[in-house]
Amino acid sequence: MQLRNFGIFAHVDAGKTTLSEQLLVHAGRLRRAGSVDRGTAFTDDLAVERRRGISVRATCVEFEWRQTVIRLIDTPGHTDFSAEIERSFWALDAAILVVDAAQGVQPQTGALFRALQAQNMPMLFFLNKMDRPGADADAALRQILKRLTPDAVPLWDTDALTEAVCATDDTLTERYLNGESVPFPELRRRLAALTHAGRAFPALYGSALRDQGIEQLLDAVLDYLPEPETAGADLCGVAFAAARDPVMGRGLWVRLYSGALENRMALDLTAGTDHLTGEPITVQRKISQIRGPSGSDVGRLTAGGIGVVYGLNEAEVGHVFGDTARLPRKVQPGAFRTPLMTVQAIPDRPETMQALREACAELSAEDPLLRARYSRVTGEMRLQVMGKVQLEILQELLTTRFGLSVTFGEPAVIYRETIRKRAVGFVAYTMPKPCWAVLEFDIAPGERGSGVTYESVVPGREILPRYQHQVAQALPLALSQGRLGWQVTDVRITLTGGNHHLIHTHPLDFIVATPMAIQDGLRRGGSVLLEPILEMTFVLPETQTGRIMSDVRLMRGEVTDTRNEDGVVTLTALVPVATSLDYPTAFASATSGQGSMSARLHSYRECPLDLGHTAPRRGVDPLDTAKYILAARSALEGGIFDE
Repeated sequence: MQLRNFGIFAHVDAGKTTLSEQLLVHAGRLRRAGSVDRGTAFTDDLAVERRRGISVRATCVEFEWRQTVIRLIDTPGHTDFSAEIERSFWALDAAILVVDAAQGVQPQTGALFRALQAQNMPMLFFLNKMDRPGADADAALRQILKRLTPDAVPLWDTDALTEAVCATDDTLTERYLNGESVPFPELRRRLAALTHAGRAFPALYGSALRDQGIEQLLDAVLDYLPEPETAGADLCGVAFAAARDPVMGRGLWVRLYSGALENRMALDLTAGTDHLTGEPITVQRKISQIRGPSGSDVGRLTAGGIGVVYGLNEAEVGHVFGDTARLPRKVQPGAFRTPLMTVQAIPDRPETMQALREACAELSAEDPLLRARYSRVTGEMRLQVMGKVQLEILQELLTTRFGLSVTFGEPAVIYRETIRKRAVGFVAYTMPKPCWAVLEFDIAPGERGSGVTYESVVPGREILPRYQHQVAQALPLALSQGRLGWQVTDVRITLTGGNHHLIHTHPLDFIVATPMAIQDGLRRGGSVLLEPILEMTFVLPETQTGRIMSDVRLMRGEVTDTRNEDGVVTLTALVPVATSLDYPTAFASATSGQGSMSARLHSYRECPLDLGHTAPRRGVDPLDTAKYILAARSALEGGIFDE
């Protein structure tokens, strides 16, 4: 049978999950549609999702339509769960973007469209909620054409459809201008090719709540969205989400692009990193079971398939199985939206801290952007989070799944830092014997947003290539905390000098020495605190514009653009995260719920230290040389690699 793998995306409350339920009903997978508000939605299978009426995890369901197997991935709509949305990109061949026909293109709709387009994802538009007062398919389409793409093609307008297709081919254009009709099957075939290439985006309308336009959408999925490519025998797949089973334990949702996975198949997995060498630790594990989206044991997963794989406990979400070069797309974690806040998780009883650490490690394996870190120095467990809704869900998960009673401290902004001026960092790690690693770095400020660039100009006769490789491996650790306690970015680092010793150099000496030399250079060059800046987009009634612009100024922000369309204003502003943590609630109150907003990370910019704050060091300071060297040699509990 033919296959389709697609996901449904939407601004929160645009009707995405309701649409998923109706697709399942029409395909015969469900007898009746569930309800998000009543906690009966089929695709919301977590207890916390049913209780709260909110989608938290991406879910895959399978059904058939017109002799085609369709695998649908329903994604969260709330921006706090953007990591789930982002990871689902790995599994898809195409997408449906739901637009509220009454509200039009909302800020999150635009963000989703741009993210999907960046992945070259073929898309359909479904204009939902046509039963609502004020809903207008043509008006919503005009907004799509103006704000998102000029290549949206309304399937309900035969003339517009014909013009859009004919405009892409000179022969068709000539036939059209000569008054010759183009048969609809030919139009459909050519529109499908344009859609696959990302040059056209078919649009339909209907109402998921009132069961209108659902079968037309299912037909469009088959007519216009592509089949998965299944060529190649070499293994390539990716784990895009986590699953749990009361008997089998932790599983991974895997999308396979080529090759095959089978029950009892042995795979090499990375089980962490050696603390001193930085080398990955490899273990071999066997697949204990493979289940299809329906939950049955299928025993085998082939190219184009999606299923849950059990037995690979060391593999995290985002793990690539096999040849990474065969991935059709590479989704950089945090590219869509990255956590900008950190919180302390505090167990109600101190003796449960170890259990909390284990629970947070498991949650981090399912959502790598959480980056759970425990510091033996401060005794704190900290998580990186998107927002307060995610915190509420995490708190409930820790209680219901792990039996832990946990509170969270106040969210704090995640700052960055950079070097203020060019400086030399030097270390001669030659005592206490046996050791020998001499390093000299040139560290210079980089342009904002440039990240970290590194090169070596040292010949191999002075520092052997294998030792230079260790230096490169140690740099992420060396830059994980600067002199202000934050991750160092926007620097250009050059290894300019140093040497090894044929007798005294130990294989791990350059791993130990690199942080000492880097921190020496950062100390000499001085530190600049960098704060994250959001680009916030507001859609609001014209009468509220003055109030919101005033709020932006009070938050140390600046308005960069305003557009007025028929009394509805779209306002764009750059605002520091630190001053806008609670603003979504204030915005909803100010606009009486009539406005919408979205935010994305725009950049980092210099921030006076009195307006920001430093972070405590998680391990031993490399400039505290004696203590650091002892810690590096595992003579102190915790050690320098304690994150």
